[in-house]
Amino acid sequence: MENKIVIKGARENNLKNISLDIPRDKLIIMTGLSGSGKTSLAFDTIYAEGQRRYVESLSAYARQFLGNMEKPDVDSIEGLSPAISIDQKTTSNNPRSTVGTVTEIYDYLRLMYARIGVPYCPNHNEPITSQTIKQMVDRVMMSEDRSKIIIYAPVIRGKKGTHKDLFEKLIKDGFVRVRVNGDTKLLEDGIDLPKNNKSDIDVVVDRIVKNEDSRSRISDSIETALKLANGMCLVDNGVEEVLFSSNYACKYCGFNVPSLEPKLFSFNAPLGACDDCNGLGIRQTVDVDILIPDRELSIRKGGIKYYKNIVDSENIEWQTFAILCKHYNIDLDKPIKDFTKEELQIVLYGSREPIRYQITSRGGNSYSRFEFIEGVKSLIERRYVDTQSTLNREWYGSYMRDDECPTCKGARLNEIALSVRVGGINIHEWTKMSVKNAIDFVEKLELTESEQKIAALVLKEIKERLTFLKDVGLEYLTLDRIAGSLSGGEAQRIRLATQIGSRLSGVLYVLDEPSIGLHQRDNDKLIKTLQNMRDLGNTLVVVEHDEETMRASDFIVDIGPGAGIHGGEVIAIGTPEEVMNNENSITGKYLSGRMKIEVPKERRKGDGTTIVIKGAQENNLKNINVTIPLHELVVVTGVSGGGKSSLINEILCKRVEQELGKQKVRVGKHKEILGLENIDKLIHIDQDPIGRTPRSNPATYTGVFDDIRDLFTQTPEAKMRGYEKGRFSFNVKGGRCEACQGDGIKRISMNFLPDVYVPCSECGGKRYNEETLQVTYKGKNIYEVLELTVDEACDFFKNIAKIANKLRTLNDVGLGYIKLGQAATTLSGGEAQRVKLASELQRKATGKTLFVLDEPTTGLHSHDVKILLEVIHRIVNNGDSVIVIEHNLDVIKNADYIIDLGPEGGDDGGTIVATGTPEDVAKVKASYTGKYLKPLLK
Repeated sequence: MENKIVIKGARENNLKNISLDIPRDKLIIMTGLSGSGKTSLAFDTIYAEGQRRYVESLSAYARQFLGNMEKPDVDSIEGLSPAISIDQKTTSNNPRSTVGTVTEIYDYLRLMYARIGVPYCPNHNEPITSQTIKQMVDRVMMSEDRSKIIIYAPVIRGKKGTHKDLFEKLIKDGFVRVRVNGDTKLLEDGIDLPKNNKSDIDVVVDRIVKNEDSRSRISDSIETALKLANGMCLVDNGVEEVLFSSNYACKYCGFNVPSLEPKLFSFNAPLGACDDCNGLGIRQTVDVDILIPDRELSIRKGGIKYYKNIVDSENIEWQTFAILCKHYNIDLDKPIKDFTKEELQIVLYGSREPIRYQITSRGGNSYSRFEFIEGVKSLIERRYVDTQSTLNREWYGSYMRDDECPTCKGARLNEIALSVRVGGINIHEWTKMSVKNAIDFVEKLELTESEQKIAALVLKEIKERLTFLKDVGLEYLTLDRIAGSLSGGEAQRIRLATQIGSRLSGVLYVLDEPSIGLHQRDNDKLIKTLQNMRDLGNTLVVVEHDEETMRASDFIVDIGPGAGIHGGEVIAIGTPEEVMNNENSITGKYLSGRMKIEVPKERRKGDGTTIVIKGAQENNLKNINVTIPLHELVVVTGVSGGGKSSLINEILCKRVEQELGKQKVRVGKHKEILGLENIDKLIHIDQDPIGRTPRSNPATYTGVFDDIRDLFTQTPEAKMRGYEKGRFSFNVKGGRCEACQGDGIKRISMNFLPDVYVPCSECGGKRYNEETLQVTYKGKNIYEVLELTVDEACDFFKNIAKIANKLRTLNDVGLGYIKLGQAATTLSGGEAQRVKLASELQRKATGKTLFVLDEPTTGLHSHDVKILLEVIHRIVNNGDSVIVIEHNLDVIKNADYIIDLGPEGGDDGGTIVATGTPEDVAKVKASYTGKYLKPLLK
């Protein structure tokens, strides 16, 4: 068979029955305008068929666990290899999942610490070692007068209680003497301990007498003591007491460590996890700023949000709280800002001693109590944990925030696990290092000859995996970074690094825009990584728009010519040079330079108003001051991990949200922000989905579906039948098909075969019942309207201004090809972002609106970027302000003002490298952005 993949008759989604041959063992780029069908070909056809064939090769029993594997709509595909998909879905939303666990580096770290780790006493900073019985006996035999030696088993240390059961057991086992708090007594005389006494109770194992058998007798006694006290043994030689342990224990304080094993270092296992936060590193506590949003107010005027609506009422909670304040002479009419530190502590945490009080309920029942009274913070935290009601938990949760665990300080592990060190640091300190610093640490790690032999293979694996992360441009990440906080591009490159480590060959890899979120400087590393994977004998099919990646590929498939129903055809195919020379290919025209996004002829100067962020210190930001001009297009750029998101998303956006009344946000660390009076609205457009279910779609998100449903209620047929607006919603009873509850599809369980999804037999996939579908507007029912593309709908509703204007905004952002009722789950991140942008463009410019766009070029072809830039320029020209976080050079060169952060990622970033116009930044030698920008400005 020829060394190629042969695809015949692909019709998935908008693909128009296309057939093509692509070479195996090559780096292949699939490109084209957004929505042209490249993802349908790469993922929904090639990858889906590869996966389906693999699953079908398994037993029926195994297949039942692998979900639905429908055959894609294609006649045939020949030459397929086992397929692996590396897409942009976030690695995990589990707070226990970290970069270290996802890459499995943490598993190797745990193994290394278990094999060559050295425990240190946290109290005395001394290394702890275990001892054999022979070593203990040797030490005892050094005593000059062995007749004075007494061996104790420390069975209880510093634990409250009467320990009656323990004494009964000791007598039963034949022990007659104990030492309680240093005083030796006969058990048969009875031990009278005060209740809740914190006692040290030692069992006297034996009194050693000097004779010929002393060594064996000492050995037996020590062995008995170790069994009694879980590996601990105390020897009194008349001069000093020596603590022995067959485990790891400090000779001074007895701090002991069990035998080292990998699960001791797992924050997901009870043995290693911090007891206080259960291995999460955070605890949910009441956010005092949410609880007391305005300290100018008194408690009686609603200063404490929790009591705001029940002040001076008969509510028992309020009565109890008022008694607490009265007991400590706290003035309910005094502004909270004037409270002393002690008064605020009482209000938040409660009484210092029991209070005798009486309250009367609304029903007239009186209650007398003598007890501690909780403060409002303590009350909410307790009830948040105790309540079984989801509604109540949400209510109490509205006051909560995630705080660093006070016990483990965010390390997730308990004191025992954190006491073990390798190279002078514990495993948490290891994971706090960036990938770059961790590689350096491994290379400089000094080990004994024995440790080197034990850890050689583990260290090799750790270093290789760290290097793979560095090679894909993630050297700034730390291993303790929560996986859910990674961007789609970062998550994809982590999976890519993991696959490199597996060193598989003969595999078909399908990747979805791995260059997303990557600065041009790091893009070269990514390209080299992809080429290395190819050179191992793998086929890489990469959906990509990045021009550098396309030029470095072996083969390009250009899908088009347009998007949606206007796409789905193969426009150009071949080497990069062949595609560049193809006159029909828009991609080729941009690659060859025949088409390009022009540099603006002049830069806007704004009107002098600015926002000034002072003392920004969130994450890796180095206490920087940043001036952001308003009424301009400002682009914040820099290498990946340089601090862009920390500055804009975590500090600026959240502070603006807080100022505009959204109290439930934690603002990134900074000193102050000046100029916020110039902003009265924030439009923050990220790449989160516009909906989590197929019920959400562009029509519902933009609000145009409300207007369409209003229009249908005005039709003569609807009026005659008495149909109201809800009749035309597929989310509520009445007009929807109840057989599928408005979903349009049904899932059929096939037991040992995958579930099958079929159109609803009742409505034929139309979501509505027959009566609703009989109502039409201009010959189309509500289902047929939802099936229209935005382009078609613009023409269909051109005489209805309210609807046409909203649809036009979708068209303006380049989404004319999507259907009004297209499920939100099928939209890419870039498409979802543009739907949000279109939704906001419907509103009139205020001159004080701040638009913040987070990498809006994600998933966009150069031609789509051109359309997007026209929209962004329109927003600024209308008088509003736009801040864009971006790596795309076409967007950067269109900026009026650039803020370039870096110079590197992670710990080596967080400073301002350059600011000013693109021309200004291009002159700064220290700026990587300037270096790549300079050739484009000529």
